[in-house]
Amino acid sequence: MKRRKFITILGGAAAWPLAARAQQPALPVVTAAWPLAARAQQPALPVVGFIRDGSADANARNVAAFRKGLNETGTVEGQNVTVEYHWLEGQYNRLPALMADLVRRQVAVIAPVGNLPALAAKAATATIPIVFGVGDDPIRLGLVASLNRPGGNLTGINFINAEVTAKRLRLLHDLVPNAVRVAVLLNPANASSAETHLRIVQEAAPTVGLQIQILNAMTIGEIDAAFATLERERPDALFVAGDAFFISRAVQFATLTARGRLPATYSVRDHVAVGGLMSYGTDFTEAFRQVGVYSGKILKGAKPVDLPVVQSTKFEFIINMQTARALGLEVPAQLLATVDEVIE
Repeated sequence: MKRRKFITILGGAAAWPLAARAQQPALPVVTAAWPLAARAQQPALPVVGFIRDGSADANARNVAAFRKGLNETGTVEGQNVTVEYHWLEGQYNRLPALMADLVRRQVAVIAPVGNLPALAAKAATATIPIVFGVGDDPIRLGLVASLNRPGGNLTGINFINAEVTAKRLRLLHDLVPNAVRVAVLLNPANASSAETHLRIVQEAAPTVGLQIQILNAMTIGEIDAAFATLERERPDALFVAGDAFFISRAVQFATLTARGRLPATYSVRDHVAVGGLMSYGTDFTEAFRQVGVYSGKILKGAKPVDLPVVQSTKFEFIINMQTARALGLEVPAQLLATVDEVIE
């Protein structure tokens, strides 16, 4: 066969399938669109509104613990629940509008962590389940009727920050035995927590022979201003109240106390990990995990009234030895024996 004739035949053979396909009826467009329509009809995932003071960066470990608690109940963020994280960063005036929005949208659970967020949630709704985390006595705060039978639509966990305040002051005295005058830094914007810390410190200080000086700070600038006062008046040590906004400023505190060579005590590990001297308080990762567990149980059908308020039982005492040495402090052997973690 001549080459030109072969190419003509081959070309015709190749063209035939195209012509045949052109004669086939077009597929209906709806078959391609059907999966999208089906997905659009899927019910929306239940929403948990998680509210915490401070910032997202400062709460990374706490969020991981909260998710772990959810997972223990078979609840997985993004698969069968949506979690909305709201960070107040010290702006408590945002709470009423934030709670009103969550109630308007009828979220499945509200999870406020902190005294003021919990109180704002209770004021906003008597029907949506609330799983709180608070540092003060939830009965005294008016959140629940009792620990075993909370009543109403609230339950949660008590971090017991307030109750360990006196012990933290004693530990500071043990670590800095020559201290006589201790400055106490409070955040008046977090009124409930600040009032409790002030009351307990005022009661505990005389029992260990300490005099206290009260300072307030609600903003980054006011923290700087408070330390300017400390540099002028030179107290022997600093007691920083447990406060989420203060936790979010851990690096600022470490920098300022190092510059002023001021021994300081804090409520959580975060401060000590970045150079703070010591902390004593609730293991917050365990506490946030419990908030996640209760939130997950409620999503599975449990009622707040049937979930007793949990009280923290795990506390941690941490010392940064490098900071202690920089301050010229020798940690007594009997005190070192009670430390849960030493950071070098």
